[in-house]
Amino acid sequence: MKIALFSDIHANLPALEAFLEDVEKKQPDSLYCLGDLVGYNIWPNEVIEEIRKRKIPAIAGNYDWGIGQAGNDCGCAYKSTAEKANGAISIAFTNEMIKPEQRKYLQSLPAHIRIEFQFNNQQLSLLLVHGSPRRINEYLFEDRDDKSMLRIMEKAGADILCFGHTHQPYHKIIRTEKANQPHYRHAVNTGSVGKPKDKDIRGCYVMITLNEFSSVWNPHSIQVEFIRFNYDVERAARGIETSILPNEYALNLRRGY
Repeated sequence: MKIALFSDIHANLPALEAFLEDVEKKQPDSLYCLGDLVGYNIWPNEVIEEIRKRKIPAIAGNYDWGIGQAGNDCGCAYKSTAEKANGAISIAFTNEMIKPEQRKYLQSLPAHIRIEFQFNNQQLSLLLVHGSPRRINEYLFEDRDDKSMLRIMEKAGADILCFGHTHQPYHKIIRTEKANQPHYRHAVNTGSVGKPKDKDIRGCYVMITLNEFSSVWNPHSIQVEFIRFNYDVERAARGIETSILPNEYALNLRRGY
């Protein structure tokens, strides 16, 4: 079974279109969106409609939640006064652009999706969140201590925890002892389709492969593949530059940050 996961489109329609074309060729058995459909670019309504018309199951990202509530706070952790000022322009612009039907859709998105598998009489729990199981806007960076990550996953009952929000993809396998044998949990960050922050301008998504032998006892029985795809970055950057959005957002697309 192939499960494709993607996140953090951020109103980047050219990136979403390229992703959908690429993932269709891979023919996954299921496809899920881990949130942040809107913000930072000019196509929030178009992105939402692409997800809706394909009936792709999606959860709310922090930006989706903010726009869904017509609020002026996206729950983003801006690092400077300048970033915060730019962020205020972005959320005001998105609130102005979003249409009532699309806002209503954002309001309807769940906080998480849990999928339970049963392989060889062993249960395997896959939990999809945006930031973390604890908070929609919590950042789970790769350098988080394993003990901290393990506590989060154990409390959430997740054997495989998949999330976005940081825009930086990684896969971490955390080993513990259970029933006197090694027990493995997987933390997977999907990266970003439309706003990469790992200095790679290409979009990124994840393909998780499970089969009848997949188990918490064998770390290699759960396969995680990061897939990169090219898209028309200049079209996305020019979209920003033709709007009131800060030109810095266009520069960020061109440098992958």
